[in-house]
Amino acid sequence: MFPTDDKRRLWGDATAFEEPHASSSNAPASPDEAQIPAGDPEAPVAPTASTREEQNGDHEQQLERDLDELTAKAQKADEYLELAQRTRADFENYRKRAARETAAAQERGVVKLTRELLPAVDNLDRAVAAAESANNGDDLASGIKLVHAEVVAALSRAGVELFSPQGEKFDPERHEAVAQQPVEGAEPGTIVEVYQRGCRLGDSVIRPARVVVAG
Repeated sequence: MFPTDDKRRLWGDATAFEEPHASSSNAPASPDEAQIPAGDPEAPVAPTASTREEQNGDHEQQLERDLDELTAKAQKADEYLELAQRTRADFENYRKRAARETAAAQERGVVKLTRELLPAVDNLDRAVAAAESANNGDDLASGIKLVHAEVVAALSRAGVELFSPQGEKFDPERHEAVAQQPVEGAEPGTIVEVYQRGCRLGDSVIRPARVVVAG
């Protein structure tokens, strides 16, 4: 058995020996560990594989939505372009139709007026022929010739042409035969005399010429 003083010294030494060990368990943490306490909600967290997949999926969905939106806008632009082209074509057709209708109306007006004037022109033709055959050089004959020339010139400015098919081949679309008779030196079907001049507007015959045809 150890003496009491010896035990005290022994246990005291043991207690002194254990104190550093106890104090080491409560030693402060390293500077790095002290800066980021365990369980800090603001500490950065590395993304996991599932998180990256979700982010990639969201990005792809956004791209698909953007692509669908652009496709819809492109289709709408094509529709507007097609509508504009169709409207322009309709307007062009309307313009051409209006021009044709205007020209046709003007032609009908000219034809109607010409038909009203033709009897007067015929009478002036006869008056001029009578004055020339009588060798009448007075002022009345000159006035008749002047009026006749002015009327014919006015018709010509409107596109109306008086024609005399003397010596031409008979054409039933442009000529009206009032008689047919044999004429020496003339081929059959040839116009040998014109009773009344014809009248035409462009290719349209207003009045056929009245003629005598060689038989």
